Amino acid sequence: MTLRERLENLPVGQKLLAALLVLLITILLVANLTFISAAYWISQESMAPQALQTIGRLVSNPQLAQQASDSPEAAKALLKELDSYTPLRAAALYGSDGKMLAQLQHGEALPLPKRYRNIDNWRLTEFRSTQLVSLPRAGGPPGHLLLVASSELPMAFYTGTLTASLGILVFSILLWMIIARQIKRLITQPIYQLEELSRQVTREENYALRAKRGNDDEIGSLADAFNTMLSRIEAREQQLKRTRDEFQDAYDQAQGLAEETRHTNRKLELEVQVRSKIEKKLTGFQNYLNSIIDSMPSALIALDEQLYVTQWNQEASALSGTPLDEALNQPIFLAFEPLKPFLPQLKESVEKHRVAKIERVTWTKDDDARHYALTFYPLMGGGGRGVVIRIDDITQRLSLEEMMVQSEKMLSVGGLAAGMAHEINNPLGAILHNVQNIRRRLSPDLAKNQEQADEIGIDLPTVNRYLESREVPQLLDGIQQAGARAAKIVTHMLSFSRRSNRQLAPCDLPALIDQAVEIAGNDFDLTIGFDFKGQAIVRQFDPDLGPVPCTANELEQVLLNLLKNAAQAIHLRQDDSEPGRITLRTRLNPPWAEIQVEDNGIGMPEAVRKRTFEPFFTTKEIGQGTGLGLSVSYFIITNNHKGQMEVQSAPGQGTCFTLRLPLAPLKTES
Repeated sequence: MTLRERLENLPVGQKLLAALLVLLITILLVANLTFISAAYWISQESMAPQALQTIGRLVSNPQLAQQASDSPEAAKALLKELDSYTPLRAAALYGSDGKMLAQLQHGEALPLPKRYRNIDNWRLTEFRSTQLVSLPRAGGPPGHLLLVASSELPMAFYTGTLTASLGILVFSILLWMIIARQIKRLITQPIYQLEELSRQVTREENYALRAKRGNDDEIGSLADAFNTMLSRIEAREQQLKRTRDEFQDAYDQAQGLAEETRHTNRKLELEVQVRSKIEKKLTGFQNYLNSIIDSMPSALIALDEQLYVTQWNQEASALSGTPLDEALNQPIFLAFEPLKPFLPQLKESVEKHRVAKIERVTWTKDDDARHYALTFYPLMGGGGRGVVIRIDDITQRLSLEEMMVQSEKMLSVGGLAAGMAHEINNPLGAILHNVQNIRRRLSPDLAKNQEQADEIGIDLPTVNRYLESREVPQLLDGIQQAGARAAKIVTHMLSFSRRSNRQLAPCDLPALIDQAVEIAGNDFDLTIGFDFKGQAIVRQFDPDLGPVPCTANELEQVLLNLLKNAAQAIHLRQDDSEPGRITLRTRLNPPWAEIQVEDNGIGMPEAVRKRTFEPFFTTKEIGQGTGLGLSVSYFIITNNHKGQMEVQSAPGQGTCFTLRLPLAPLKTES
């Protein structure tokens, strides 16, 4: 333990006595040192210089000076007279020539200058008091006497100082003892008495004891506080005793109630077991209901009255991209942002308890436009008010409905096509046959034509040159081409009225698409306004897609129709900042092989898109389209190939036709 720790652990009285002792010793030392320093300063600054001046006046008598400067022996005799003078430390006598004649030393010898001329320099380094006395001499230069005062105080001074210090010390000790006795009586003893009383209270646990008041100071206040504490503890003990008695009574009563409680607990245990079984069944039933809700193909979302999510099935998570733990207890417009525009309908359904239905909304999922039907069912009952949202994906249903509509339209036009085909074929056959006869009768290669011309007197080559100059053969070619196109349309119309018994063969779709592009590039109607051989054609073929069963010439006809429509849509654009582009894709999407023809043309509004495959419907000017190209294409894909055909388009965003052909050939009816 260090000295500081020991001092800190001393009793209060000893600490006060130690502090007082240190204070007295410090005062004594400071007083003695101050007294000695003052005496020394007075002796050096006043007494020594005055003594030297007195000695100087004594020896400066002309008679003495005359004798002392004559010889070294006389100088020594003079200095010998000064040997008994106590304040003198050293002395030296210099002759008229400036040399030292004699010197006097008390104690350890001092290095005095040997010549008079060195005295000034020597006095600069000497700290003692010095006196230089001139000794006049008749008829010659004077001599000089150097006196050096002693720096030591006389022994009587030290003896007196020691005696005074001892007296002060004895007085201080007596004073300290008197003060210590008073400190013990006034401070230490009351504290010891209070400490002994506290030990007695602790030992005997007798809180009726009291401390004496004593003096009216801090210790007396401490005794009062101690007595107050004992009084409160005594009152607390009495209260605890009463409480123990009351507790004992209550304990006895509790013992009687404990037996009753045991019987009650047995009953409660049985009830708890029954309740646990019921809770397990309810939990299982709840999990079963949750499994049913999660297994439903529709997204089901339950909201409370404030439109916060309380139920969220797996289909809702898949549709919104928000997991269950993030969706619960969140506002619906944060958990499922696309439902934000329908907040008014949701609030109305909660407030008016009315079922609300939104027949169709379109949202984008995985870059594909999907169609959904929304139904809001209000919640009522003991569980609180709210609403349940059911979201059904109706994309496939709408596609099937459109396909059924198109099929019904195709079937309805089948009977008309069968009757019209026979009526149109007869005049078409006559037109084509007559064009062929006109060519034959104008030919100079036939002998009968030449005979008839000679008989009438006409030069047949001259007639042919005239007809060629008037472009009659080109007119005949136009008639023949128009008739051939009309015959082709009739053939397509006939295909509506009967089943096909053709056999499907595996075809390489990329090669078939390239062939269709080549044919479209050579089409007379498409060479103006669009270049199929340039960079406008983008091919994106899936390397994993192998040969697909189909009828090559019919599929080529469908692709040619789509290419023509794409080229015309691009040609009709008003904004030419972006170059025209047709993208041709193939993709393996089991069980289908998909073909997409996409353009960046003018696009179609929704009303036009719905009627795209309707027979005889066209947006082209009169004479530029029959409205049968896409309907025939739809019939070829859906009826002849058992596939699917759909279109996606928006004004200003282009059009994309998708053809789906089954990978495995289906059995066709004959």
